[in-house]
Amino acid sequence: MSRFIRILRIWLPVAVATTGLCALVYVTVQQALRQGANDPQIQMAEDAAAALDGGATPASLLPPPVEMQRSLAPFLLLYDADGKPAAGSGRLEGKLPAYPIGSLQAARSGGENRVTWQPQPDVRVASVAVPYKDGYVVAGRSLREVQQREAQTQTLALIGWLVTLAASFVVAAVLEVLPLH
Repeated sequence: MSRFIRILRIWLPVAVATTGLCALVYVTVQQALRQGANDPQIQMAEDAAAALDGGATPASLLPPPVEMQRSLAPFLLLYDADGKPAAGSGRLEGKLPAYPIGSLQAARSGGENRVTWQPQPDVRVASVAVPYKDGYVVAGRSLREVQQREAQTQTLALIGWLVTLAASFVVAAVLEVLPLH
């Protein structure tokens, strides 16, 4: 058996394990980042729905207007029972955006629905929809910073994977070449 084949027999299991571990680390960190992006919106949507059910007016709950394409600020959107925009602080090109009716219906049946919403190609939003007696509350905020962190994590995982593969190959080659007396 050639020396190269013997090196591969030592190295391949390490390469497979390294690949799996790097993928697991990346997916775990990416999911933690993405799921954490919902935290403020969960509180905002639940509190607003409870306040509306308690008789609060939409105007008393809404933060200042937010242009969703440019701002990282969280926003609230209110939709009527048919899913039509009723009020809100989130704006797309100055208008209240439509929200996917299926996501609103899922919120009604499940009590809440968390989705990544892309109302237009350059806007991705971490959104949480919560039903209330007269419709739905949607809280959202831009994913721009989270996506940048995800990209950095992906780059670091790729670099770590490549360095570990190269180092483990060198170790396998050295082990094959060194006499074991």
